[in-house]
Amino acid sequence: MLVPASTEDLSPGARWPRIALAVTGALLLADGIALMLTGLLNFGVVLPAAIGATFLALSWRWHAVARWRAANTRHQWLWRAGWMIFFAWLATVAVFFHTIHREIAASAPGRAAAKAIVILGSGSPHCVASPTLAARLDEGMTLARQMPSAPVVVSGGVGFSEPCSEADIMADFLVARGMAPGRLIREDRSTSTDENLRFSRPLLERDGVSAADPIVVVTSDFHLMRATRIARKAGFGTVYGAGAATPLYVRYNAWLREYFADISGWVLGEY
Repeated sequence: MLVPASTEDLSPGARWPRIALAVTGALLLADGIALMLTGLLNFGVVLPAAIGATFLALSWRWHAVARWRAANTRHQWLWRAGWMIFFAWLATVAVFFHTIHREIAASAPGRAAAKAIVILGSGSPHCVASPTLAARLDEGMTLARQMPSAPVVVSGGVGFSEPCSEADIMADFLVARGMAPGRLIREDRSTSTDENLRFSRPLLERDGVSAADPIVVVTSDFHLMRATRIARKAGFGTVYGAGAATPLYVRYNAWLREYFADISGWVLGEY
């Protein structure tokens, strides 16, 4: 038997769920707004902010929602079904996060045999390398020192409302830290991971690196699993991955974005 919402949700005991919603909502919304103010605008940032705003609205209108639920049994079932669906979705996100964590912990031997290094771009507001992109470039620089004969592809096109390409930002970053400009290959047309790898392949072939030669793809740690799959789909025979650590303040937003990107890549047949 269902307890009328007006009784269970207007009682003193209902204060704690309401407080939990308000606190969680405030944290999620603050996180989203803070990241948006830095110029980051993607699904991993916007969705938590939207969930946070929804939680705050539910907390604020708690008694009105309780009256709506009390109106009839159907409303109560809709309320419970909505929460069941939300928590089921959270469970799939948790499983994906566990998979990402496991992939990050796994080593990728054999990188020294690679004939080329491909560094994938990342959103960089204001034409300056973001912390995420800087971490990828630092990782790529380390590998370049270990493989002095390997050409280095910096891959990334022009971002939304930005006048410069990610490839140019990346090249400037590496040259400023001692990399010879002639060693760099700029791929400045791509707007997705799939295009990063597809557009990089003919540039490498022109430089004497065939698709059958092993390459190492440098990207963020959470992105390794998808990026290496896409590289193989793009025609590269042997692909090694090198993952750069994601800054903690944006790590789980990035993982959430990757959750949807992984689904999208599977639906679109990118790997």
